[in-house]
Amino acid sequence: MNNLLKASFAKKIFLLIFDVVFASIFLAFSLFLSRGAEALVVIYPIGLFFAISVVVFPLFSYINASHRVIWQHSGVMDIAKLTVSIFSAYAFSILLVCLGYKIFAFTALEWISAMVFTAVASVTLRMIVRRMARKKAKKEKAEKASESYGNTMIIGGGSAAEILLREIFASATFSGCTPLVIVDDNKKLHGLSVRGVPVEGDRGDIERLCRRYKIKTIFFAIPSVSAEDKREILKICSNTGCVTRVIPGINEMVESPDISLKIRKVEVTDLLGRDPIKLGDYKVLSYVKGKTVMVTGGGGSIGSELCRQIALHSPKRLIIFDIYENSTYDIQNELKRNNPDLDLVCRIGSVRDSSRLESVFDEFRPDIVYHAAAHKHVPLMEDSPNEAVKNNVFGTLNTVRAADKFGVGRFVLISTDKAVNPTNIMGATKRICEMIVQTYNKRSDTEYVAVRFGNVLGSNGSVIPLFERQIEKGGPVTVTHPDIIRYFMTIPEAASLVLQAGANAKGGEIFVLDMGDPVRILDLAENMIRLSGFEPYADIDIRFTGLRPGEKLYEELLMGEEGLKTTDNSLIHVGQPIELDEEALFSDLEALERIMSDDKADIRALVHKIVPTFKNPKEVNEKQ
Repeated sequence: MNNLLKASFAKKIFLLIFDVVFASIFLAFSLFLSRGAEALVVIYPIGLFFAISVVVFPLFSYINASHRVIWQHSGVMDIAKLTVSIFSAYAFSILLVCLGYKIFAFTALEWISAMVFTAVASVTLRMIVRRMARKKAKKEKAEKASESYGNTMIIGGGSAAEILLREIFASATFSGCTPLVIVDDNKKLHGLSVRGVPVEGDRGDIERLCRRYKIKTIFFAIPSVSAEDKREILKICSNTGCVTRVIPGINEMVESPDISLKIRKVEVTDLLGRDPIKLGDYKVLSYVKGKTVMVTGGGGSIGSELCRQIALHSPKRLIIFDIYENSTYDIQNELKRNNPDLDLVCRIGSVRDSSRLESVFDEFRPDIVYHAAAHKHVPLMEDSPNEAVKNNVFGTLNTVRAADKFGVGRFVLISTDKAVNPTNIMGATKRICEMIVQTYNKRSDTEYVAVRFGNVLGSNGSVIPLFERQIEKGGPVTVTHPDIIRYFMTIPEAASLVLQAGANAKGGEIFVLDMGDPVRILDLAENMIRLSGFEPYADIDIRFTGLRPGEKLYEELLMGEEGLKTTDNSLIHVGQPIELDEEALFSDLEALERIMSDDKADIRALVHKIVPTFKNPKEVNEKQ
C-alpha cells in the first residue's frame, strides 16, 4: 500500500512539473516569436513566473478537484476541469509577475496562446496515459482469457462451431485459445474441417482425443441438441478432467459483440436429462389477464418468480404480501423497472397475523391467491417444530379462511414432494396444508388446489449453490449420503407449473409435475467437480456428513392412494382428493393450536395423529 501511495504521489508531482514547464516554455516561445531580442528583458520575470506557478497551479488544481481525477477513466468534464485549472493558474501567475515588475508587456495574444498550448499539451499527455492504461488492461484481459483456455476441443461441427472459431481467430480475448480438434456424431463430417480445424470423431472419441491433443478446455457447441444427449455428452466430458464450457445459441452469438461474455459454465440444468417443461401460457394469459392477483411470500424464490411471470400476463393488479421487507423491496424495484405499466402493491405482514391478512384482503379483494409463504428448511424446522406449525399450518389456515371470507375465486397452495409419506416436521406440516385446502374446497365457493414439486434449482437453501461455493474454495464438497437422490426442477418451471394449475384447476386437486428421472446427489457433485476442471477425491474431496434430521434417501411425488390422472399437458398429472374426516381434522387442529405456543410441548405426536403417514426417518431409510 505504501508503494502504491508513493507511486501515485510521484505521478502527481511529474504531471505538475510537466504543466508548469510547458507553461513557461510556451510563454517564452510566444514572446520570442512576437518580440525577438526584446523578450530578453523579461526572461528573468519568466523564471519568477515558473517559481510562482509551482505554488499557484496546485492551488487551482485543488480548488477545481482536477488532482483527484483517475485519468484512465476520465471524460469531457474531467478534461474541462484540468483546462480551467491551467488557465486560472496561468493568468494568476502572469498577473503577479506583471504587478511585481510593473510591466504589462505581454499582449493578450501572447499569454492566451501560451495558455492554450499548455492546456493542449497537458490534456494530450493525460490522454496518452489513459490510452496506454486501457491498452495494458485489454492485453491483461486477453492474457488472462488465454491462460484459462489453452488447447481446446469443440463438440459440434455446425454453424455454432463455425461462428465460435471465427471469433477465436479474430478476437484478442481468445488470443491464447488454440482449437485443435472437433468432434461430431455426424459421420459425414469426419475427415473434413471447419475453418481449418479437423473433425476427427464422435462422442465416443472425446476422451481419447483429449489425451492425444492434451486438451485443457472443451467448448460444447450444439445449442439444438436434446437434453438427454447433452447430459450424456457432458458426462463424458466430465471424465476427461478438462474444463467444459457451453456456448450460447446461434441468435445470441450473432447479436453479441463479444461471444466470450456469453460463454458459460455447465449448469445443473444441463445435467437433468430432460428438456425444459413448456406450459400452456395462452391458458395462463386468459386466466390471469385483468384479474387482481395476490402472492403471499412474494419475496421468496418461488414467490418472486411467480410475480415475474404474472406481471407478463397483464393482471389488473399484483399484490405482494411478505414478512421480509428486504426481498420484497428487491422484487418491487425489479418489477417496476421491467413492467412500468404494472399496477403493483406491496404489503409487509405475516400470514400468522389473521387481522393483518384480512385487512389486506378486504382492501384489495383479490381474484386469485398464490400461497407461497412458508418455512421450508427441513433441518431448521426439525429444531423448531412449533414454528413450522405456526407458520405453515396456521398461516395457511388463516390465508385459506381470508380467501373464503372475501370471495377469492381461486386459491393455489405451493406444496412439496416432502409432504408425501413425510419423515420431517416440515413435510408433515405441508401435508396438513394440503388437507386444509382440500377440505375447504368442499365448504367454500372458492376453488382450492395444491401444486406439488421437488427441489428447486437456485432457490434459497438449494444444494447447487452450496456445491459451487465449496468447489470455488477448493473443497471439500459435502454430501449427506452416497445413495441420496432427489428430483429437480428450475424456478421458472416451478412457477409456470403453479400458474398452469391455477388456470386448469376445478377445485380439490393436487397437481404433480413429471420431473423425469431422479438425480443421485453424489453423481451431481462429482460431475460438477469434473466439469470445473478438477478430479473428485484427488483435487477436491467429497465428504459424507450423514443424513440430517428428518431427511430421507429419496422423496416421493404422489401418495399411493391418490392415483393419477393426466391433463392436456402430458407432463402434468393430477392426484385425486382423498376422503378426510373433516370434523376430526379441525378438532385436532384446535388441539394443535392450543399447545403450539408452548415450546416444551411435544407436538409431533399430535402431528402424527393428523398425518398418519408421518414416519420416523430411520424406519423409512432402512426400508429404502
